[in-house]
Amino acid sequence: MLNELLDAFEMEHKFAPQTIDNLLDYCQKKYIHGEIDLKTYRAFYNCLHEKGAVSAHEMSIEKKV
Repeated sequence: MLNELLDAFEMEHKFAPQTIDNLLDYCQKKYIHGEIDLKTYRAFYNCLHEKGAVSAHEMSIEKKV
């Protein structure tokens, strides 16, 4: 499943994501822009989160606390 997201990232950016966090941010961007539906987003999010990914949004919240 993540291979699809990884392939899309690499095709769009012409390079591989440096971290799994970058892949999560990319997934969130795709969802916000309506390029993937909520069910797909949740599946990607859960899989990436299980692997330790943290979004830039979550990091910015942690810094404020």
